[in-house]
Amino acid sequence: MEKSIFEKPRNSEMKYNEIYFWTATINQWQHLLTKDKFKEIIISSLRYLCDQQKIKVYAFVIMPNHIHLIWKLLEPNGRESPKASFLKYTAHEFKKMIRDDASINLTNFYVDAFNKNYEFWQRDPLAIILYSKPVMLQKLEYIHNNPLASHWNLAKDPNDYFYSTAKYYIADNKNFDFLSDILDEF
Repeated sequence: MEKSIFEKPRNSEMKYNEIYFWTATINQWQHLLTKDKFKEIIISSLRYLCDQQKIKVYAFVIMPNHIHLIWKLLEPNGRESPKASFLKYTAHEFKKMIRDDASINLTNFYVDAFNKNYEFWQRDPLAIILYSKPVMLQKLEYIHNNPLASHWNLAKDPNDYFYSTAKYYIADNKNFDFLSDILDEF
């Protein structure tokens, strides 16, 4: 999918200690994240960065070809932003996992770039600052209802989709130990 030279790029800049609704998409909208083992790589990376106090994660949903997060970057992870660390780590792990999975063709992610041979995440993540409680609540509801959309049909109720924070907020089920409650921030 070629971008027009006149098309405005999405805002992907994030400042530290601000809360954002953030969307990252698998390269060419491929459905890499349908298998749980790929979702678990994302969970593992988020947990690690939270444990290292580099980020706070308030909400998420992992969809077949993209993720949505409500999160805050707290401090750099060495020389890079935690966002860059997250994208880099998950990409490396995806590559390792695909090499062991004959059902996925690694060449689907091949790019002819000077600094890498494969690209798993598109280069245009979307970052929207959450400047008010109503905006935050709208994005939180969007995240939790995303799996119910008719084109996905991943669940009939937000609580039924495991790779989401819906249970955390709706049913008070603290199934992801690295989460922080967004309601404490607003």
